[in-house]
Amino acid sequence: MQYDVIVIGSGPGGYVAAIRASQLGLKTAVVEKAELGGVCLNWGCIPTKALLKSAQVFEYIKHAKDYGIEVGSASQDFGAVVKRSRDVANGMSKGIAFLMKKNKIDVIAGYGKLVSASKVEVTDAAGAKATHDAKHIILATGSRSRELPNIKLDGKKVIGYREAMVLPEQPKSILVMGSGAIGCEFAYFYNAMGTKVTIVEFMPTILPVEDEEVSKEVAKSFKKAGIEIMTSASVEAVDTSGEGCKIKVKTAEGMKELQADIVLSAVGIQTNLENLGLESLGIKTDKGKVLVDDFYATNLKGVYAIGDIVKGPALAHVSSAEGIICVEKIAGHHPEPLNYNNIPGCTYCSPEVASVGYTEKAAKEAGYEIKVGKFPFSASGKASAGGVKEGFVKLIFDAKYGEFLGAHMVGANVTEMIAEVVVARKLETTGMEIIKSVHPHPTMSEAIMEAAAQAYGECIHL
Repeated sequence: MQYDVIVIGSGPGGYVAAIRASQLGLKTAVVEKAELGGVCLNWGCIPTKALLKSAQVFEYIKHAKDYGIEVGSASQDFGAVVKRSRDVANGMSKGIAFLMKKNKIDVIAGYGKLVSASKVEVTDAAGAKATHDAKHIILATGSRSRELPNIKLDGKKVIGYREAMVLPEQPKSILVMGSGAIGCEFAYFYNAMGTKVTIVEFMPTILPVEDEEVSKEVAKSFKKAGIEIMTSASVEAVDTSGEGCKIKVKTAEGMKELQADIVLSAVGIQTNLENLGLESLGIKTDKGKVLVDDFYATNLKGVYAIGDIVKGPALAHVSSAEGIICVEKIAGHHPEPLNYNNIPGCTYCSPEVASVGYTEKAAKEAGYEIKVGKFPFSASGKASAGGVKEGFVKLIFDAKYGEFLGAHMVGANVTEMIAEVVVARKLETTGMEIIKSVHPHPTMSEAIMEAAAQAYGECIHL
């Protein structure tokens, strides 16, 4: 069959691109070697949030007395927690299958490889090959756990994020290598479940891409919860020959030897570019990323790439946005290029972290004279009522024109609040316009208005 568009990969970039292509009247197919929805839906964003919700519920029960509620001693069933997470992911995957059918998108099961600019060879599970033709081919093959040369993953004692979601039994101790979003989320989950957790981070702070004040706040909360944090440190070797793991960690004070049942590698991702036919067709790549223009066209006419395999933050919502822009351009529309400085980032540990735009340090380095406003949740009525007073909202504005440069939040439910800032920045809203936009009381989101007011010396509740 001749298709207008074939998408290789059905993650949040691929399936969204396919649906938008179908909406625009293009005959579309998706090639998928595993589960519909890709890593995000099956082994990333969705099942991890289910695990984190179980951890949060467990913590609420353990602290019920703080809310005047008496309950008996609580315990958790680790296997049931994992099963719930898998059930949530499986349900969502079935939802993607429904969307494919609803939008009349053909799903071709197997491993897709480019044969030419208009042909995709698909090898199914039995090894049979079939070739499919398309006017446009979009690569959306995503990524997997990055493996350090000196720390090999064995899937049992030294694991990646996939294994961390489905361990057959709860470990008594776990060492997490890396403290980005994935590392911090698993650290919070396992600690809340009762596992002894140690974080080893190469950079001077955990969550190193976040504003320094946010990183310090999360570190303070983690340490209070009993998580051991080792920054400016690196895992040099892991010995798995015994019952658990013996881990050599290089620190500023010298080499230390730690022990843990499990080592979780959360040191980033590696793109899935192998065996796609890129080299034979001369498609240009650089440092593991496919080179594309503002609308995701590669140097080979008719072939495009989106998501983790192109430059930009490896986030599900970024992949989806790129897929829509790519397909609308193919269909002859005139989409705007994506503004990568207005992409929100979220970490779903407790307290949550959400940010967008410039950090304070980055804004100064970019040459801006800035106004900074910060409002702590300890001064928020809703936070006090909810018993979630840790954290703050920090906003950054250009002092000259009032441009909304960035926002950095840490606290309960801040991942649900950051979209206000994304929309405000898209609409080129100024600090004063945020102050004069009436926010409902009592809400956590009032902290955004209060932080803006604090930047301009008008804060009422500080």
